[in-house]
Amino acid sequence: MKKKQRQELFLKHFRESHGIVSYACQKSGITRSCYYKWRELDQKFKEKAEEVEEETIDVVESKLLTAINNDDLTAIIFYLKTKGKKRGYVEKVENDVNISPFESLMKELPDKIE
Repeated sequence: MKKKQRQELFLKHFRESHGIVSYACQKSGITRSCYYKWRELDQKFKEKAEEVEEETIDVVESKLLTAINNDDLTAIIFYLKTKGKKRGYVEKVENDVNISPFESLMKELPDKIE
């Protein structure tokens, strides 16, 4: 089988599996390193593989929107945390920056060294 035929077979299985590399490699009889080599050296193949990955994201996003429409609170929160950041839907981590670690260490040292 020619390289282009193996690539097309891989892409068929890649699409079937929604972008799972190991599944597509196993079904098409190639190694993961072969897949990554193809991606690195063949721009057209890389573009086709990226297209499959984008299609998978589209499918997953549609499922997320379905869950949101079904009032799934977890899906709603996830969506707001990722897509609603501009409106303030983010978790903030607060750090105490009043004392640097160096200053804290210096305060622990004795005043005099004997």
